[in-house]
Parts: sequence; C-alpha cells; structure tokens
Amino acid sequence: MNKLDVFKAWGKILTGGYPSMSIEITRECPLRCPGCYAYEPEHLQGNGLLRELADFKGDNLIERVLDLVKEHKPLHLSIVGGEPLVRFRELDILLPKLSEMGVAVQLVTSAVREIPKAWNKIKGLYIVVSIDGLQPEHDARRKPATYERILRNIQGQSITVHCTVTSQTAVREGYYEEFLGFWSARPEVKKIWISLFTPQIGAVAEEILLPDVREKLLDELAVLRKQFPKLVMPNAVLKGYQKPPSSPDDCIFARTTLNLTADLTSRVTPCQFGGTPDCSQCGCIASAGLAAVGDWKLFNILPLRSIYNASDKIGKTIGNGKNGHEIKADPKLQNGSA
Repeated sequence: MNKLDVFKAWGKILTGGYPSMSIEITRECPLRCPGCYAYEPEHLQGNGLLRELADFKGDNLIERVLDLVKEHKPLHLSIVGGEPLVRFRELDILLPKLSEMGVAVQLVTSAVREIPKAWNKIKGLYIVVSIDGLQPEHDARRKPATYERILRNIQGQSITVHCTVTSQTAVREGYYEEFLGFWSARPEVKKIWISLFTPQIGAVAEEILLPDVREKLLDELAVLRKQFPKLVMPNAVLKGYQKPPSSPDDCIFARTTLNLTADLTSRVTPCQFGGTPDCSQCGCIASAGLAAVGDWKLFNILPLRSIYNASDKIGKTIGNGKNGHEIKADPKLQNGSA
C-alpha cells in the first residue's frame, strides 16, 4: 500500500464509508473443500447456509453488483464465492466495467475452469488462485480443481498463488520449501501469499495449527522468503501472524471491509470468515498486512492505527453509521435463485 492509497482510504473512513468491499458473487461451487469457512453453518450467523441463499445470474447480477459499487464507491473490491468462475460469462462483462470505474478488483478462484485470456489485459484486475499444498494433498482437498486443471487453466495469465496452511502439512519437514520451489518456478506466478487456517471459537478440527507448530512454521517462512523472492512475507506480516488482533474490533481489515454474501443484501460479519472467528488464531494475510499498515507511523510519530480509530469515530458520526448497520437477509430471497 502506497501513501496515496492510505490517504484515499482515510478519506473514505472519514465520511463513514468502507475503503474495501468483498462480494460472495455466487452460492455455487463445484468443490467441497474440508474446512471451507464459506460453507460452515456459522458463516451467515443464522441467515441460513450459503448454498440455500438465492443468488443472481445474467444481467441481473451485473447490474446489482455495479449498483453496489456505485453506492459504496470502494477503492478495492474482492470477488469471492462460492467459485466466481461459475459466473464467468457475467464476469466477462462486469470486470471491464469495474476497471473503467477505477476500482481495483481481486478475483479469488480455484481455477477450476479456464481463466479467459482477455482478462490478463484488464487494468486493475488481480487474479488470486487458491492452492492448498502440494499436488497429493491439494488434489484430495480441492478436486475437481486439481493441479492438472490449474496448470492448464492459468496458462497465459499473471496470478498470485494463495495457500492456506493446515496442520496436516505444517508438521511435515521441508513441505513448504518444496511447495514454494514448485510454484516459484512457474512463469504465470508473480507472487505467493501464505495464510494460516483460522478456526471458529471452540472449533475442533484437524486443520487447526497448534501454537508450537504455528511458531515453527513462521520461523521457517522467515528463512524461505530469502530463497524464494516471490513469497510475500515481510517482517510486518510475520509480526501480524505472531500477534494477531484480540478481536474483530481490533482488526483494521474487519473494520474497513464491507462483506456481502450471495444475495447481495446480507452482510457477512464480523469479517469475511463470518460466525465467531477465533482471532487469537487468526491467519488471514489481509488482517496481518493491514495490522502492519496500522503500526506504520505517520511522520515517524503517530501510528496510523491511532489516526484510523479517531477517523472511524468521526466518519460513523458524520455518516450516521450509514454503512455500519447490519443488513438482514430478505426472507423472499432465502430459497431459489433470483
């Protein structure tokens, strides 16, 4: 994030807005990944399951997303799912329009189908492909989005690889050195992000990293970043993982992002994970990255976190909490597609 981005975001906060928006653009996904937060019962906090919500298609979807962007005017939009490429025809029209509006768009996909070649030329579009480990583990967790398909479907693209570490792979000696070696060698890969599995409070799952495993992994990544420059893991992000926010109220990412689910009405709160995430075990790279921004000192004196907290109070007062209220799901949209 450069200084201009900081000041633009500051302006949005001061007027009661959100610099970032995230939209679960569809309820549909051909994958059935263990531990996927979007399909957990807690995700929508009593508003039903993601697969039960209505979602939109065709011109209806395109116009509704554009209306939301015009209303909230985010600087950055994340398009997630479900699997966004289920709506690739709509995205083929939507993505260039968002680019023309000057909105930076991050599209998070499993690359289960071919990513259109023309998308590589869309200004301000960043494609992030989720890859959970080396081929045997990834293919078992994320079929039909197998390594074979991903390698075929990303050809000619410029992508960021995003891997979420689980305990099953974190405990294996040399595992992530091999993973980083494989994906760093791919010409399509420009960056590699690594997140850590984030559970819900009270959850018991084999994906959860024990404290000593987490600490050892972070030490290993600190060494591997020198060997693999495509790995984005600066000291500030490592610090964010080592000292995660105490609660969503302490998380700059959660407080500056408006998350909407597939009915394009209901909010996902308190952050993209929904439910009651265990912040003490947060492994979200966006949270860690913005924590680093919050610790950056303006003029080497005042941490941006202090400025943000004051600005947020002012903005919510000026805007009368115009974006801060929780939007409830429309009961008419709970069943069937719109």
